[in-house]
Formats: sequence, C-alpha cells, structure tokens
Amino acid sequence: MQGSLWADAQKQGNQARAPDIDLSELESLFSTATVTSSSEKGATRRGSAINKPEIVHLVDMRRANNCEIMLTKIKMPLPDMISAILALDTSVLDNDQVENLIKFCPTKEEIEMLKFFLELMKVPRVEAKLRVFAFRITFSTQVDELRTNLTTINDATKEVKESLKLRQIMQTILTLGNALNQGTARGSAVGFRLDSLLKLSDTRARNNKMTLMHYLCKLLAEKMPELLDFDKDLIHLEAASKIQLKLLAEEMQAINKGLEKVEQELAASENDGAISVGFRKALKSFLDAAEAEVRSLISLYAEVGRNADSLAQYFGEDPARCPFEQVTSILVIFVNLFKKSRDENARNVEAEKKKLEKEKEKASAAGK
Repeated sequence: MQGSLWADAQKQGNQARAPDIDLSELESLFSTATVTSSSEKGATRRGSAINKPEIVHLVDMRRANNCEIMLTKIKMPLPDMISAILALDTSVLDNDQVENLIKFCPTKEEIEMLKFFLELMKVPRVEAKLRVFAFRITFSTQVDELRTNLTTINDATKEVKESLKLRQIMQTILTLGNALNQGTARGSAVGFRLDSLLKLSDTRARNNKMTLMHYLCKLLAEKMPELLDFDKDLIHLEAASKIQLKLLAEEMQAINKGLEKVEQELAASENDGAISVGFRKALKSFLDAAEAEVRSLISLYAEVGRNADSLAQYFGEDPARCPFEQVTSILVIFVNLFKKSRDENARNVEAEKKKLEKEKEKASAAGK
C-alpha cells in the first residue's frame, strides 16, 4: 500500500475526495446485483523464422566435377600449365589436353562472378565488415524507435500517476463499492484490485437497464462533471499499452550486441594494413558517437523499468503479479468503457429532454 494512490489519498483528504452518494438510490438499483469476472486474453508472439545458410555454387556442379577430372589427367601445377599455353610448348601439352582445356575455359558469366568474389576476398574478414556496415545503416532508426517507445512508457506512467481526476474517480469507485457492500466484511475497504475496474460494466442494476459503470458516470455528471473528461489526462496511455517490455529488452540487447561486434572488428582490423585504414577511421568515428547514444539509452531503459514497476505499485499491485502490460491494458479498457457509458448516458438524457419537450408541446396545444 505504501506509495500507492490508496495510501496517498488518506493523506490528501479532500483533494482526492469522492462525491456524496445517494445510498437509497444506489440500493434500489444494485442491491441484488451480482458481479461477474472478466477473463483476460494472453498474446503470443510468433518466433521469427531462422534462415539456413545458403550454399552458392560459382560453377555448375557437373561442370566443376568434370573440370576436376580433367585436371587430374594433366598432372602438373597450374602455373606450369599456364606457362606452357603461353609458350605454345607442345612438349608439355598434347592436342587432347589442349582440347579439354578449351572445353573448360570460363564463360563470360563465370568470369564476372569470379571477379566479384575475388574483389571481396581482397578485404580481410569481409563478412564481418559487411555486418558492421549493416548495423551502422540501421543504428539510428533502431535507437530512435526504442527511445520513442521508452519515452512513451515514461510519459504514460507520469500521466496516470499525476492525474488528480483519475485519482478522484478511483476514490469514487471505492466509495461505491463500500456502499454496495455495507454491513459486510468488504464494506470498509481502503482500496481494491485493479482488475475490479473491468467488473463495473458487468454489474447490472435490477431493472437490467443500467450498469454500475453507467451509474458511476451519472453520479459524476451530477456531482463532479469536471471529472468526466479524465481521459484527456492520459494521452499516451493507449500507445503505451501496445508496447511489450520484453520486446524492448530484446531490442536493447540487439543494439548492445551490435556495438560489441563493431568494437571487435575495429580491434581486428588493426592488422589489416593499408586496405582498412579508411574503414577503421570511419568505424572509429561511428563508434564514438554510437557509444554515447547507447549510454544515454541504457540510462533511459533503466529508468523506464523502474517506472513500469511503479505503475503497478501505484495501484497497490505487485509488479510480478500485475506487470506493466496488464496494468495499461486494464486501464485502456476501463477508459473506453467509461467513455462509452458516459456518451450513452448523455444520449439518453438528451432523448429524455426531447421527449419531455414534445409532451409539453402536446399539452400546450391541447390546452389551446
């Protein structure tokens, strides 16, 4: 309870007060109402497909095998064979061997393919360098997206905890619950479980025309109408409810691992020689800036973790039992149900007003 809205409310007195309730009206509507619980649905995330490494054949397999057989018949080092061809030395190569070599001269397509691989082979650990390059390209986007999501969670947490209107509505719901349960062990509660908010729309009046959520909105409209737009205090709540902390942790880990690969390749490329001088200079510049970004991101990530836990604690819940995703999901559903009931009440009031006006007009016309 310590640090929760329930504990704070007892210190703040009238600042978080609930409106006065007409107990006789409440009793007439809900005295025999029963509460049904709502179930929660869990979301599953499909694992990403694992791509198997693909084998690239530079030369057709059959052609490569035949070439290998031909070379075993010539039985000489390749440099000697090339020298004999260039010297037109008939003492080294006979006609059959030359004819076989003609058959296995590389095609234009094979030459282009081999040029590509030979160029890549000039660069030490070319695959590692390409992976570092790919990380460099996506780094800013990854960091920006992660920072945006983390900031959204922080903003939503702050908005919920600082909304005096939400606090007063929670106190009103508590007062309603105690009024309904008066005379029982539950009639003097100092707080309630967060998922109880979802039961307000399941609790129906005896006439079956009104739910406890409708009654809450009616009560507030009559006594404290300034609270009806409390949802405007919570502008980041819905966006935050769609963010999974587990995925943010995975993104944070991926950025850290990518940075480790950058550091490893920077160290390894020291012995590459002249070919990697420009690469090392560009990579060092990127690493210096990236490390500062990641340090800031790690600090924000740790802050968000504390704030996410504090949101559950604010409602007197255990973060292990009621994690951030569940808290925000419940609050979003509650806000939407509240708005729906509020709007339905307003339409009913307007319809009733028009009905009375028509009745007055008819009565007036009849009097004339």
